[in-house]
Amino acid sequence: MHSLPHDHTGARIKRLRLERHLTQTALADLAGISASLLTKLERRERPATPYVTACLARALRVDVATITGQPYKTELRADQLDVLIRPIREALDVHDLGVDPEISPRPHQLLADDAEGFLVAVRAGEIKQTATQLPSVIQEATTAAHAAPSREAWLLLASLYRTAYDVASKLGFYDLATIALARMDWAAQRASDAVVGGIYHYMRSLTYLRDGEYRTGERLVTLGLQTLAQADPSREREVVTGQLHLGAAVMAARSKDGARADRHLDEAERISSETGEAVDVHWLAFGPTNVAVHRVSVLAELDEYGQAAQTGRGVTIPQGWPLSRRSHHFAELARAQMWTGDLDDSFQNLLKARKAAPQQARYHQTVRETYAGLEAARRQLPDSFLSYGSWLGG
Repeated sequence: MHSLPHDHTGARIKRLRLERHLTQTALADLAGISASLLTKLERRERPATPYVTACLARALRVDVATITGQPYKTELRADQLDVLIRPIREALDVHDLGVDPEISPRPHQLLADDAEGFLVAVRAGEIKQTATQLPSVIQEATTAAHAAPSREAWLLLASLYRTAYDVASKLGFYDLATIALARMDWAAQRASDAVVGGIYHYMRSLTYLRDGEYRTGERLVTLGLQTLAQADPSREREVVTGQLHLGAAVMAARSKDGARADRHLDEAERISSETGEAVDVHWLAFGPTNVAVHRVSVLAELDEYGQAAQTGRGVTIPQGWPLSRRSHHFAELARAQMWTGDLDDSFQNLLKARKAAPQQARYHQTVRETYAGLEAARRQLPDSFLSYGSWLGG
């Protein structure tokens, strides 16, 4: 008995393959994977890793989201989140229209407090609350920036656009996330802020990581580092530099270049030894803990699941670390444990991922694929396991 929807990743892969009149052998050859693995994916006997998903997307000439089925519209509708996306899209669309005569923006500090509150809320996993309030504040800040242009006004707007990216990407609306990033860059350029420009390049590189375009992602990391070199020396600059190296490490690992991934991790670790825990610096959660968490991710991307699981068990998450990052780490650890056959511990970490940030976990692809792998591996499914699947599938 399956508790996830019938239209799973394997079913979508098979449907796309048949639409293109490809045999399993032909598609496997195009994707550079084994035909036996493709057969198991389509039969839902194995979950798809991000690397394999990206390979298949390129071979089928579709976006990764087409294969993963994102955004998960049925669940979004059940959670009343789908209706919150259009207002965000509309708020992003008016970026260059100047002052809206029907809007009287509040003082800058009140808007800045809201922007900071959104960054904190998203990292606490409060996606719905943020998505509800964000559009009106973006429109206020847009009018304020056009009415009285200043570095502070444009940076405030860039921060709000970043939050729009966070919300859209966490809910699987990657086209909207790309638009939000373009708006962030637009505002950052008007503020002439190299550090925010570096953050923009980091986030943009993640969109290419998700799509399996690793070479482009690496070029963006390089561009981000070059942009940061223009900023005055500061802890803020070092934090963003370190975060770029962490993103580059995962990028290198997913392209199966372990040596390059280690070099980026080592550089990030060196920087973190100087910055210490810097969770609240642009809310990137950079620091020794984030480096340790990324080591687990890198090992998993290199298919070294046993070492990833062992390393992950040794990571201590400090008090006050963002719940969204905590949830992501538990999901990564669960994936590694699933692949090593440690099914009970894997499921326990899926439960931890949900407890830390339920709205994020429900729409997290790693959570869903790991659950599918556990479901395929277990013949006897306890009620708690089936209940988790029902929660994921709406």
